Amino acid sequence: MIKLTFCLHRLPGLTREAFQDYWFDKHAPLVAKHSKVLRIRRYVQMHAATHAFNDAIRASRGAPQMYDGVAELWWDSIEDLTAPPTPETQAAGLALLEDERKFIDLSRSPLFIGEEKVIVS
Repeated sequence: MIKLTFCLHRLPGLTREAFQDYWFDKHAPLVAKHSKVLRIRRYVQMHAATHAFNDAIRASRGAPQMYDGVAELWWDSIEDLTAPPTPETQAAGLALLEDERKFIDLSRSPLFIGEEKVIVS
């Protein structure tokens, strides 16, 4: 399977709670709605916790500011992910992007595709 990982920073002016609420309650149903046409096999949200331990482990490594969450999406193959666009897939992709602009700081939120290598299961 092919996996897309999207490391998310919220837009300035949004609290982490407001960001995560919108992401889960509004954006997730939109992804689910378009998942079949986009051939998405699995979609998972990992919401960053506001916890003192996160600050401590980040500080111990001199790490940058943490993400507000990480989205993970899976496709069966690279061909499913990169299939030639159809009017339906273009409309679905545009709908997701337009919605993402409402809550994600896209310029600070890296995304990349990769293949998982399971070490411990």
